Amino acid sequence: MWDTFLKAVALMLILEGIFPFSFPGSWRETFLKLMQLEDSQIRFMGLSTMMAGLVILFLLN
Repeated sequence: MWDTFLKAVALMLILEGIFPFSFPGSWRETFLKLMQLEDSQIRFMGLSTMMAGLVILFLLN
């Protein structure tokens, strides 16, 4: 189980690193826009992302 968990974390880090590595200027602008959002908006985005991940996991199993 730990093996699968660590592979998932590694894949997440790779995917999260692609955008800032490939487009650092655009990434910085996007990050600055994110900093201006309200906490509730950020929470909603986080919840939406978690739900999308759960749906994908459900469909794959």
